[in-house]
Amino acid sequence: METTALLIILAIFIVAVLYSSVGHGGASGYLAVMAFLAVAPEVTRPTALVLNLFVASIAAFQFYRAGYFSWNLFWPFAATSIPFAFIGGMIKLPTNVYKIVLGLVLLFAAFRLAWKFASDAKGLRPPKIWMALMIGACIGSLSGLVGVGGGIFLTPILLLMHWSETKTAAGISALFILVNSAAGLAGNYEQVSALSQDVWFWIGAAVAGGVIGSLLGAKKFESLTIRRVLAAVLLFAAVKLIFV
Repeated sequence: METTALLIILAIFIVAVLYSSVGHGGASGYLAVMAFLAVAPEVTRPTALVLNLFVASIAAFQFYRAGYFSWNLFWPFAATSIPFAFIGGMIKLPTNVYKIVLGLVLLFAAFRLAWKFASDAKGLRPPKIWMALMIGACIGSLSGLVGVGGGIFLTPILLLMHWSETKTAAGISALFILVNSAAGLAGNYEQVSALSQDVWFWIGAAVAGGVIGSLLGAKKFESLTIRRVLAAVLLFAAVKLIFV
């Protein structure tokens, strides 16, 4: 196997470990890896969503099993995000526009990984249903459009609005990513045939990383320093997409 192919597999494994430790599928990380390699958008979107399906399902199971989940918080966001992720997956942006939008998403993802959110469970309050429905629709649209699951947007919203504590937010986001990735992939099904022949190696690396990361994340893993290194990589990829 070529050195480049091995580096991709290693990068996917590392991304899966770090992202799944905070309840994420890792799509923005996979997209950053592929951006470095100048992979075409018609390949990056379905690839990132496929990898998300595997990693997010593992993370969702581990966090749910550990007791970090809330159906009451999950369902209003998912109710609108799923159909809008499907619609977003059907939309094919011009390459230059897609690169800018993806770059902005990676910038946000870098912030999400680098920032340490408080885990204080005091003063939590449930969101208003109409607000959760609107937020879900917006996140779903952008998720399907770019090829991410939306956890990088939902998690900070849940925490900053004091709707959830950190671990529960991770569990909610994991299942949220899973359903959005499935919906976005369904809307983008025509491009599934563009997946690389190496995709099964990538899936294997993502699954292995997802198992390790979600097990650590559902317990007491503190990965802030490592996540900040990954955030710097995402920042570089974002600048490359937007300005190069």
